[in-house]
Amino acid sequence: MFQDIIIRRTRPGDIESIARIEHMSFKDPWSAAVFAESLTYFPETFFVATRNGEVAGFVVGGLEDTGEEIYGHLCNLAVAPSCRKQGIARRLVEREEQQFAIELATGVQLEVRVSNRDAQQFYRRLGYRPVLRFAGYYANGEDAIVMMKWFR
Repeated sequence: MFQDIIIRRTRPGDIESIARIEHMSFKDPWSAAVFAESLTYFPETFFVATRNGEVAGFVVGGLEDTGEEIYGHLCNLAVAPSCRKQGIARRLVEREEQQFAIELATGVQLEVRVSNRDAQQFYRRLGYRPVLRFAGYYANGEDAIVMMKWFR
């Protein structure tokens, strides 16, 4: 199953495919312009999964330095509907975590919709734990759960 999946850094030519997957995956999708801007800010922590040369999924992350800690922020993750339930999202998150660790992050933070129980379970299986709730975080007013995973 994994033999035909390649995880690599995102290239500018991937943005159109990423935006298409995003629009199939989320109620309030990021635009192609936001992904292009993210690639300029986070070229080392923006990855795609490809199958037979086609983008099957992506993960966008960035590093944040609080002055006391450096931690990764997993900003966006999606897999094309036809490629889900094949371990691609897990591999993308693991690659992102590896890059964060290389960059000396002590952990990873992400936000997930309160209503998205499947995503919460997915992240729990990967070792993430809820730490707080942001009221009205999303454009439609829905709350977000902040989840963290510590490397040490």
